[in-house]
Amino acid sequence: MTPAEQLFGSNVVAMVTPMRPDGSISDAAVSGLVDHLLSTGCDGIVVGGTTGEAPTLSDDEATRLVATVKALSKGRARVIAGVGTYDTAATIRRAREAEEAGADALLLVTPYYNRPTQAGVVAHSVAVADATELPIMLYDIPGRTGTALTAATITELAAHPRIRAIKDAKGDLFEAMSLIRSTSLAYYCGIDELNLPYLASGATGVVSVIGNVVADRNAALIRAVRQSDLPAAQEISQSLIPLTDALMRTSSGAIMAKAALAELGIIPSAAVRLPLLESPEADLRKLREALLTIAVLAA
Repeated sequence: MTPAEQLFGSNVVAMVTPMRPDGSISDAAVSGLVDHLLSTGCDGIVVGGTTGEAPTLSDDEATRLVATVKALSKGRARVIAGVGTYDTAATIRRAREAEEAGADALLLVTPYYNRPTQAGVVAHSVAVADATELPIMLYDIPGRTGTALTAATITELAAHPRIRAIKDAKGDLFEAMSLIRSTSLAYYCGIDELNLPYLASGATGVVSVIGNVVADRNAALIRAVRQSDLPAAQEISQSLIPLTDALMRTSSGAIMAKAALAELGIIPSAAVRLPLLESPEADLRKLREALLTIAVLAA
């Protein structure tokens, strides 16, 4: 196991936050989902990330989720708390609360909406990294934040002793390969559509939305790449295309992952909080067809 895997895992799932139809968090459903993730080979769980509907979680809810998932995982998976906001003081507060709740690591998204300069991103990230003793995984997703991390910024932040990894949802594979070569950061693919090329290019692992449903397939994909079994890796990757398309190329990963888990009976409700809405029927039909394909393949 590499040092990065010890800190964050390799088969990491961006966990949804199960809710009742009234929008309140269901502790029972959280427990059932964590059991499912652990039983299907997940070794890292992101709590309160984008897929977990972080923007609509209160500070108290976010902290309680970390504590709950930490207790349920019993050391079988690293618990990574999503703490990033567009306010450095609020992010530091959430980071400290997550540390107190038992988080093993932090996921730090680039500040969104206010679109700081690269110098501002560095100052923000260093301030958060200095606020706790936890290792940090940066989260580069310019499609949501409006600000991409430049290679120079990533290189500068990689010098901080607690900034140890990056979840790359930018999709610049050449830049990722270059930074894997030139920095000590562990790279994690944050785009399920590109899990295979990132892993084949040297990524440590994945932070996956589809992993809510098929963490076992992601584990097999990681294993095949590490064993240099390209045909097996290609077969697994291609088998996941219908599900990846249904979850990631329709309404939203958070919405569709919940819908898939509800369809499979893993969580009782696909409820989401506004401004998200549950899946329209056309998306559900596509999802059901994809799940049937997965079930047939699994059999």
